[in-house]
Amino acid sequence: MDQEHNLERIREQISSIDEGVLELLNRRASLSLQVGRIKSRFQDSVFKPFREKEVLNGLAGKNRGPLPEEHLRAVYREILSSSRSLQQKQRVVYLGPEGTFSYFAGVEYLGHSADFFSRNSLEDVFRAVDSREAELGIIPLENSLQGSVGQSLDLFLKFEVFIHAEVFCRISHALLSNEKTLAEIKKVYSHPQALQQCSVWLRTNLPGVPIIPDESTASAARRAAGETGAAALGHRKLAGIFHLDILEQGLEDVPDNWTRFLVISASPPETGSREKTSLLFTVMDKPGSLVKALNVLSRKGINMKKLESRPMRVEKWRYVFFTDVECDLTSEEYADVLRELEENCHFLRILGSYPHGPQITA
Repeated sequence: MDQEHNLERIREQISSIDEGVLELLNRRASLSLQVGRIKSRFQDSVFKPFREKEVLNGLAGKNRGPLPEEHLRAVYREILSSSRSLQQKQRVVYLGPEGTFSYFAGVEYLGHSADFFSRNSLEDVFRAVDSREAELGIIPLENSLQGSVGQSLDLFLKFEVFIHAEVFCRISHALLSNEKTLAEIKKVYSHPQALQQCSVWLRTNLPGVPIIPDESTASAARRAAGETGAAALGHRKLAGIFHLDILEQGLEDVPDNWTRFLVISASPPETGSREKTSLLFTVMDKPGSLVKALNVLSRKGINMKKLESRPMRVEKWRYVFFTDVECDLTSEEYADVLRELEENCHFLRILGSYPHGPQITA
């Protein structure tokens, strides 16, 4: 009886705290609405990734537990998502269908209060953002094992959109099916990349079973849900979307597999104390041109995190370079650097300055 009485007393305390939390959340929501009205008068963006990062890091630094930091950040990502939605409805486009890794990256980073809409191709994602049909877009840029998504780099040349944020998501695959055992699996569907990333597991555990490429992991899960003896490789949360069972998970041959996603918008991000800048540039067609451009960064002690060339479609044997540097090139501090860089480039475009992105295990 004492334990039952103690449990009831604790539940009453939790209920009282929940009511207090609810009141505080509504007070916060009221303030968010006020912020939204002020922003609308100045046509200010509601998505401010650096400010949100400051909020999350500040709260994490003050957290004394026992609430784990991971849980704290997950809760506040949803609170911030709700605040943005109250200020202005946010339409977010991603490479669909629902259930792709792009979709889960967007939901985990931007929260469930945003309105997500799928598009059939990366070009459609860029076009929707560029035309302001959507406020934000989620695009994959590079994978830690397989390198850059060349199409994403190319589309920055075609559409005038800007990078506002980045997020790193761990890529982990599960085997999903209506069947209950591996012995019942007669075929496996998935995107070619997922099949390649799990090739050792498939050969070892499902030898001789036909492996069938599909346009996406989500499409594969949909097919597996409607066929006897079929399974799909994909994100474990696809099981809930398509009412499948998870037979096995963590099937990737190399567990440390991450994809870097970008959040893009038609409006340039605000200048200020940002941590990273991405840019596109071309150089003169003469010896030493690329070295001269890169030496501008080197002399100023600016660390370059990525450099990749892509062929220019409009001119044979000419290349455009995509670069990430660890500083805010748009700030006044680097005005001279940017000016000198422009003098050594044939063409230069800043894609955006933004904070270092979080690592999320979705």
